[in-house]
Parts: sequence; structure tokens; C-alpha cells
Amino acid sequence: MSSTKRLEGKVAVITGGNSGIGLATAKRLQEEGARVAISGRNKKTLDEAVKTISNGVLAVQADMSRLSEVGKLYSEVSKRFGKIDVLFVNAGIAKFAPLAETPESLFDEQFDTNIKGAYFTVQKAIPFLNDGASIILNTSVADRKGTTGASAYAATKAALRSLARTAAAELVGRGIRVNSVAPGPIVTPIFGRTGLPKEAVDEFAKDIVAKVPMKRFGQPEEVAGVVAFLASQDASYITGEEINVDGGLGQI
Repeated sequence: MSSTKRLEGKVAVITGGNSGIGLATAKRLQEEGARVAISGRNKKTLDEAVKTISNGVLAVQADMSRLSEVGKLYSEVSKRFGKIDVLFVNAGIAKFAPLAETPESLFDEQFDTNIKGAYFTVQKAIPFLNDGASIILNTSVADRKGTTGASAYAATKAALRSLARTAAAELVGRGIRVNSVAPGPIVTPIFGRTGLPKEAVDEFAKDIVAKVPMKRFGQPEEVAGVVAFLASQDASYITGEEINVDGGLGQI
């Protein structure tokens, strides 16, 4: 646990902050002194997240693939907290199928949330950001590593990686840094939402762990720590970068 308050007085917004990596990050940024706002699509998990994080967290029910709801999130944050210092673009979904069997609906659903939603989450944030703010996008080790069954998902994450670089180039004049965190396999509820039966998910998990040099899944808190670093002044000379949190999967 961090005892430092690197984000004292800062305002942090986390999309998909109601579970998994987003929830762990919301907790961590608050521990570091930030005032935190989270968004999520599911009212029940959002309410549970508020109880877990407590301390005046603002929760906004919003589907980040709908542009009007992205706007709603920022107007509520600005009313409560004013300008934003940290934006963690984390809302995303993962659905797997072989390339030959990927239906248009599965492709569209992932592109709508993972890239279109993320793109406009960044775009619509720009007027609400303080100069010197930090934007962090949640990509994936799959954005550069060919992963069987993940063609549409991996393509959304590669597009996101590209967006981070362009946004970094365009916003650098305002001192706004844009970086990515690329998780490998992390213990989160996303695995239960892949649309695969439990046996297939277990088999998939076993197969993944065998490939990870550290031979284990990561914890959401391990990603949250890297997001907190990128959000803070400790990363003041880092922009356009992607940090893998993947047990070595993308590197070794």
C-alpha cells in the first residue's frame, strides 16, 4: 500500500470504475489523495463500488460507447469537482472467437466500446482537463502479440495504442501527458463475460498461465499501481509510452 499522497488535491476520473482494474485503480488513486469519479454501465456493481471506495466518490451510470452519456459524465464531474487532472480510460470488453467465426455483432460491440467509446472519452474530456493533466489508456498485451481467438479485441487495443501516441502529440503543448498501461492476464470479472462456457474459460486460463513467464495471473492492484505512477509527477517526463503489466508475457 502506498503511504504517499502523490495526487493530493487532484481530480481523477475512471471509466469502468465499478469492477476489476477500474475499481482497484479508483481505490488506489483515492488513497494517493485524489478526489475520484467513476462511471459504469451496471447500476448494481456501481452501487457496490461506491460502498467499497466510499469517501465521497462520485459514481455516474454511463455507457461510454454512447456519446451523449460520455458528455453526461463530464458535466456531472465538472459540477461536483471542477476540472480534471487524471483520466483513466479503462471501460472495455473482451469477447473471443476465431477470425473465421467472428460475427459482425461481436466485432461492432468491441469496436464501439473499446475504441469508439475510448476515442470520444478522450476527445470530450479535452475542455475539462487542467493543463498538466495525465491521461492513461488501458490497452492490452494483445495489442502487439498475436493471440489466437482475439482478432477483433486485439485490433481494438492496437487502435487504442495508436490513439495514445497521437493524443500525446496533440496535447503535449498543454503539458498533458498521454500514456497506456497494457495488462496481461489479470484476475478480473471480464473473464466471466467472454461468452465462453465455464469449462472453456478454465481451460483458456490454464493455457494462458502456462505462457506467462511468471506463471500466474496478475492482480488488479498490480495494474492500479502503474496507473497511479503514470498519473503522478513521478512520471513527469513520460508521454506516448505503453507500460506492460503482464508477468513478462509480451517481452520474454
